[in-house]
Amino acid sequence: MAWREEVAEVKRRAFAEETYWGRPVAGWGDDDPRVLIVGLAPAAHGGNRTGRIFTGDRSGDWLFRALYRVGLAVQETSTHAGDGQRLIGARMVATVRCAPPANKPTPQERDACAPWLLRELGFTRPKVIVALGGFAWQAIWPALRSAGYALPTRRPPFGHGVEVPVGDAVLLGCYHPSQQNTFTGRVTAEMLETIFQRALELSS
Repeated sequence: MAWREEVAEVKRRAFAEETYWGRPVAGWGDDDPRVLIVGLAPAAHGGNRTGRIFTGDRSGDWLFRALYRVGLAVQETSTHAGDGQRLIGARMVATVRCAPPANKPTPQERDACAPWLLRELGFTRPKVIVALGGFAWQAIWPALRSAGYALPTRRPPFGHGVEVPVGDAVLLGCYHPSQQNTFTGRVTAEMLETIFQRALELSS
């Protein structure tokens, strides 16, 4: 929490004239989504600045482009909370609601934010849940159990494109569109679009 607020005060030079949000970042999007996208945490100069997860950062640029191309978003980009971006049949939430140092949340931070993730599952009941990265994959299982989803006896390992039925919904694994993954080619635009196209098929 202290680090999140310090970043909002010190700021990055490119955003020096902006007022940072600097508080926990809630989920946003469709109130009755078919697809729930579960991310890691707000970026220090992305969601922590704009107040909206994946808004104003490089990961979001990749994510929104894919969502737009499959029909889950109205714009290819999202730079700030009032930019007209809207999700169609989709909602986004982070497993950790505050920007962590080095974008690496701890298990303690994950557990402290778990009730918020559970609440999102409780009031949305999506058909498909897309976990972006291994951290989100690990965090979603206890929340699914607490929300009453029927889970398999053994938890499958995370992987890109892994599909797991969880009651009347499907959990879908997707590599996180982090700069590390996109720069190295571990994640491509086509891979992201394929995942969200599959999410649409499963949710129809």
